[in-house]
Amino acid sequence: MSTGTIRSLRDKGFGFIAPDDGNGQNELFFHSSAIVGTTFDELREGQQVSFDVEPDPRDSSRSRAVRVQVGSGSNEA
Repeated sequence: MSTGTIRSLRDKGFGFIAPDDGNGQNELFFHSSAIVGTTFDELREGQQVSFDVEPDPRDSSRSRAVRVQVGSGSNEA
């Protein structure tokens, strides 16, 4: 699993994550359906999250975050 920071959230149920490793990747898109263990409404910009990365089915040249989870065992507010 990778880690990163939520950079932005959109009212329409999606957002973007800045990966910690950089790894040449720009911010990763994630959809509210990819969130595990919490709800989209509980997420906040600046929160640390862990996630997996997979190719975006709409554009195979891009990646997206899936199985997005708040923190990694820490108490995030």
